[in-house]
Amino acid sequence: MKVLDLQCANKHVFEGWFSSEADFQDQQGMGQVECPVCGNATVVKMISAPRLNFGSEREAVQPSPEVASSVVTTQSLQAAWTAVAQLVVANTDDVGDQFAEEARKIHYGEAEERGIRGKASRAETESLIEEGIAVMPLVLPEFLKRPLQ
Repeated sequence: MKVLDLQCANKHVFEGWFSSEADFQDQQGMGQVECPVCGNATVVKMISAPRLNFGSEREAVQPSPEVASSVVTTQSLQAAWTAVAQLVVANTDDVGDQFAEEARKIHYGEAEERGIRGKASRAETESLIEEGIAVMPLVLPEFLKRPLQ
């Protein structure tokens, strides 16, 4: 099993597990390797060193605190973002392209009040804001937009 450090074009860092280098290349060639945060399929391998066990005689080499904290911070931020996105999906109704219409119905009391998500054009979003309807653009990771296997 090969564990690769990967990075998408949007600079999100993540791990990928593959049975071999050829398996990674095949999956990447078919567009199956994508960022779990943003869904970007432009993914590159990062430079990484394998961990080698030399027994108890030598201590493992640790990254500098600056490098370790930036990696942990990036990974923890990505994990937190994913958790927030999952909460949004779990606690809202997807109204698709009818977002602006449904948001107005809720705002004016014509539909039950509830959390919704969907798609709206920039003009529709600006119009909702001008009407005093609170909306927030939110880009969800691609993996949350399709059924889990």
